[in-house]
This record gives sequence, structure tokens and C-alpha cells, in this order.
Amino acid sequence: MITTVYLVRHAEPNYHNHDDLTRELTEKGLKDSLKVTAYLKDKGINRIYSSPFKRAYDTVKNLANHLNLPIILEDDFRERRIDSVWIEDFNRFAQKQWQDFSYKLSDGESLAEVQCRNISALEKLITENPNKNLVIGSHGTALSTIVNYYQPNFDYTAFSQIRHLFPFVVKLTFSENICQSISFYDILKEPPHETSLL
Repeated sequence: MITTVYLVRHAEPNYHNHDDLTRELTEKGLKDSLKVTAYLKDKGINRIYSSPFKRAYDTVKNLANHLNLPIILEDDFRERRIDSVWIEDFNRFAQKQWQDFSYKLSDGESLAEVQCRNISALEKLITENPNKNLVIGSHGTALSTIVNYYQPNFDYTAFSQIRHLFPFVVKLTFSENICQSISFYDILKEPPHETSLL
């Protein structure tokens, strides 16, 4: 039995809002979220999950409405916590984290911690949804740690190449809990551009 998971990185957020939980999409982000619907509406989606963060939820909301499916909130798919204060030099911080998965600031999470909770949540959903097609609304770093778990050469350089892309989709196929393939889709291109990662 094959379970297919579509990880959706949220559309463009309003970075003027520094609150991670309530940060909303920009007007462009709301418009681009419709491309998520256009790409996934005919994929036979059975369940839609999302991080509780507003930007992730709102990116898959139109799809959920189109398919008449509820959005099930899963806290473990939230973005990683950086610190209790806003970090200005994000590039330097991100590079340190990717070089050392245990590195974190005093009030933040390491990539190892983010990866652990994401993979645990993902494996639980795969077990609960055999032979189903799932959508998970999530975040760039969070879903990148999932890709890295199954494809360890996905590193800071690879992360940097997708960091400024909002939204995108990563498709993973599983036979039970064994990842069989990973493909990246730039859905802002017409037609969507596919890159195989595994």
C-alpha cells in the first residue's frame, strides 16, 4: 500500500508581523495560495493537515474549501522556534543550524529537535492513513528537516535554494513507513517544475 504525502510550504508571509503564530499572508501570498488548489485539487486528496500557524493554515484553506475537507491542526508541523526575540541576521543563524543540527539559541529549538517532532508526527499520520493521499501545510525549515531525514545530502545549500520560494510542494511516497520517492514542485511556474530529490 502506498501513502502519498504532499508537504506544502506556505505562501508569502507578512514579515512586518513578528508574531510566529499569527503572521498572515500578504495579498500576493493569498493569490498564490490559489495555485496550491490548482495543483492539488485533482490529486485525490483524502485528508488535509496543517501547522497551527496562520500562514500555513491559510495557504491550504482554499484547497480545503474546494474539496470540502476539514483542516486538521497538527502542532508538531509548526515552524521551528528561533528565539523569544526577532533575529536580524537570519542567514548566519540558519547556516549555523544546518552545520550543527544540535545548535540553538537559549529560547529556541535545534534542527534535530524540529526534525524529531516532524518525523514522529509524519510517521503517525502514515500509519493512520494507509493508501491515502495527504496534504500537510507547513513551513520551509520544518519540511526541509523532513526531506533531510530521508535524503541526508539535502543541506544548507539546498535549503538556501528554496528559502525564498513561497509556496512550493514536496511530494513523498511511502510504502508503509519506507520513503520510496521525494519530488519537489515549483508550482509558481506554468506548468509546475518538478525536481526529483530521491
